[in-house]
Amino acid sequence: MDYAANIAQLRAQIEQHNHRYYVLDDPSIPDAEYDKLFRALQALEAQHPELVTIDSPTQRVGGAPLKAFAEVHHRTAMLSLNNAFSEEEVRAFDTRIREALDVTEVEYAVEPKFDGLAVTLSYRDGVFVQGATRGDGSVGEEVTENLRTVQSIPLRLTEAIHDVEIRGEVLMFKRDFAKLNEAQRAKGEKEFVNPRNAAAGALRQLDARITASRRLSFFAYGMGICEGVVLPGQHHLQMDLLRQWGVAVTRQRRVVRGVEGLLAYYREIGTQRAALPFDIDGVVYKVNDTLLQQQLGFVSRAPRFAIAHKFPAEEATTTLLDIEVQVGRTGALTPVARLAPVFVGGVTVTNATLHNEDEIRRKDLRIGDTVVVRRAGDVIPEVARVVLERRPADAREFIMPPVCPVCGSQVAKLPDEAVWRCTGGLYCPAQRKQALLHFASRRAMNIDGLGDKLVEQLVDAHIVKTPADLYKLGLLAMINLDRMGEKSAVNLLAGIEKSKHTTLARFIFALGIRNVGETTAKDLAQHFGSLDNLLAADLERLQQVRDVGPVVAQSMADFLAQAHNREVIAQLRVAGVQWAEHDRQVATTLPLAGQTFVLTGTLATLSRDEAKEKLEALGAKVSGSVSKKTNYVVAGAEAGSKLDKAQELGVTVLDEQQFLALLEKEGA
Repeated sequence: MDYAANIAQLRAQIEQHNHRYYVLDDPSIPDAEYDKLFRALQALEAQHPELVTIDSPTQRVGGAPLKAFAEVHHRTAMLSLNNAFSEEEVRAFDTRIREALDVTEVEYAVEPKFDGLAVTLSYRDGVFVQGATRGDGSVGEEVTENLRTVQSIPLRLTEAIHDVEIRGEVLMFKRDFAKLNEAQRAKGEKEFVNPRNAAAGALRQLDARITASRRLSFFAYGMGICEGVVLPGQHHLQMDLLRQWGVAVTRQRRVVRGVEGLLAYYREIGTQRAALPFDIDGVVYKVNDTLLQQQLGFVSRAPRFAIAHKFPAEEATTTLLDIEVQVGRTGALTPVARLAPVFVGGVTVTNATLHNEDEIRRKDLRIGDTVVVRRAGDVIPEVARVVLERRPADAREFIMPPVCPVCGSQVAKLPDEAVWRCTGGLYCPAQRKQALLHFASRRAMNIDGLGDKLVEQLVDAHIVKTPADLYKLGLLAMINLDRMGEKSAVNLLAGIEKSKHTTLARFIFALGIRNVGETTAKDLAQHFGSLDNLLAADLERLQQVRDVGPVVAQSMADFLAQAHNREVIAQLRVAGVQWAEHDRQVATTLPLAGQTFVLTGTLATLSRDEAKEKLEALGAKVSGSVSKKTNYVVAGAEAGSKLDKAQELGVTVLDEQQFLALLEKEGA
């Protein structure tokens, strides 16, 4: 057997798949198949160590830890770029270029400016032999073994170029950064601040095996020395050539003409920035013609033919002056940082979200601290971290208020939640609009015509404060509202009047009690039979209701413990909101009490909601999934996987005719 030929074939296959996966983002085989090829190569190389070469894919994992990094003197300097921070500075750059070249318009190659670490890769006869950091531009650190672990860096180019230096950026994708910090949290270790810091730390590990575990990536942005091939005379064509050689280059690069083309590209990438899989901090503009680049030359340690147009800073330090609490539309209490004004992300920031109390404790934030504020694109500013070394002696800890700062109701936090919430749902002004919209919704009190804009007007004009106020509205108050004619007002008042006749289940659902959905509301109505029984129930009795556990019971208890909420309920009853009540014995002895049904497919004579209401009126529970506890599955036309599951579990299946016969038999 020709082991050398087999090994060479396996290496070629693996590198081809690496290129498709890491460079083209277009894998052609499953991971398991790739792993099989890789293990086969490892086995052959283990049997024939004399055939192992430095460009083998198996050599990416890293060897013994280094004691220190050696110095590398760059054969051509790795220059930095001058920066532009405004449109005026970009226009001035273009003007300088045009005047120096004595032309009316210039063609530019443009690309994102990666927020990573600049490195240079040296290839001899197409094989990767050395990698180094930029350092001071003249001297860097040799990090060859660490760079070998970066899967998007080819260990062998597709062409055997005699001598070439490829310049580019090592970075960490956002998804890999998230996984790294998730692993750090799981180990109880310190999290990394941002992908750039994580990449920098990984690249400078003395043990390349640690670098390999961090999943770094690489994009090329140019070349230094290149011998053995005639390069095209345009930068964008040189980048195309690198791609042909198997080197990763960004897909976001373009060729544009004139300063308007530069600015249009800047705006385009700015809108894409948050959605990109990696961090960028600006864009780079380069004169595309390489002969013109040489003609323009260099100034100090930067080229005249290129410039970096930076995005506004996304992080800045400032002082945390205070922490206030805002109450959202759903009653959630959110701590908000009041900051000394700071310019970040293109705007002046004075407030930033702190998410919740647990987040404040995790970040160890105290009032008076110097903090780092982050803002990316249109994202709401947040306090990223505290600068502990600047903490003043009088810094104060934040304490969540025991009552709602808006209405004075008690605040509560359920065991499975990180958020504190106001329990004054029907009374709290901060929750007013949301409470009214939910109360009027189709599955609750079903008040036709009471939508967002109308609720907004009623609340802002202080006409309606609680759902009970809806039943006090008169025609005069309604027709004085914007875009509310007499006919619309009459129709709305009729809808409000009609809603007075409802069911106990709908009424309970309409109250908007946290964690109490439609199904739970129906279970509560069936179990207690009357509103008075429900209002008298304690925590223990609430947990006796079918499918009501400790979390739902606590939500109910917290809501009913507030005098404000009970007062609104009393006002609604006085206003004439009513339903047919029955005692608990009747509720539990309905014909289908204790039976669970699942509906699937389309019924010809009933809608899904109508079928559900008829079943629930007979005491049945309607579930969304089939299990061993399911008693019947009603299968209409085009029934799907639920029918298959029912047949698999041996659950009784009813067709539409059988279902209608059952309803008729039980009196529905």
